[in-house]
Amino acid sequence: MSIKVILFDLDGTLLPMDQDIFVKAYFGGLSKKLAPLGYDSEKLIPAIWTGTKAMVQNNGEVTNEKAFWNKFSEIFGNKAREDEPYFEEFYKNEFQKVKEVLGFSAMAKEVVEKAKSKAFRVALATNPIFPSIATVSRIRWAGLEPDDFELYTTYENSNYCKPNLEYYKSIINKLGVKADECLMVGNDVSEDMVAEKLGCKVFLLTDCIINKENKDISVYPNGNFYDLIKFIDCLS
Repeated sequence: MSIKVILFDLDGTLLPMDQDIFVKAYFGGLSKKLAPLGYDSEKLIPAIWTGTKAMVQNNGEVTNEKAFWNKFSEIFGNKAREDEPYFEEFYKNEFQKVKEVLGFSAMAKEVVEKAKSKAFRVALATNPIFPSIATVSRIRWAGLEPDDFELYTTYENSNYCKPNLEYYKSIINKLGVKADECLMVGNDVSEDMVAEKLGCKVFLLTDCIINKENKDISVYPNGNFYDLIKFIDCLS
């Protein structure tokens, strides 16, 4: 069956980055923002990871947003709920400085435009552990706009995370297509290439590759942005 939709990952794919450097800058900024409110960084950062784990383990009964805040408020109590506006302030302001530690490739926009020029539908399958406000910022840091994509996943509109296959199923269902009509493009071998198990075609972008399990990547079509454009050109 021919490909109708191309799903792009964001972090490390359309938005070049070193994940460790990104996380350090992100947590550093958030800790500084919340310290005056009584959030000690030695407790805050582990709590965020615990909340993130709750999203990754989400079984679909609630949104990822609720999964995170339910767990986070277990740690910090009702104060956490009351302080949610400060988190939003952070994403509007201090979070924008994180862009300084990230990379940029004009090829990101070029490859999305290439896909559209060949009449492929385009969606952003970024792991939905961030609120929409942070996802929109990261899309723009990549030189793109939210409306470049038919949909993009955030913690508000998703009930699963990568590498859960239910995450990919939910996107495919929302788009009204079949798995074998989709191409998933990403840089994380474990989280992105897993879409192949559903019948999706995959392409591993190797510029900022993450391969924690040291898998043999030769089993996947792979390469840089130029290779990806050639790959898209050959799709039917």
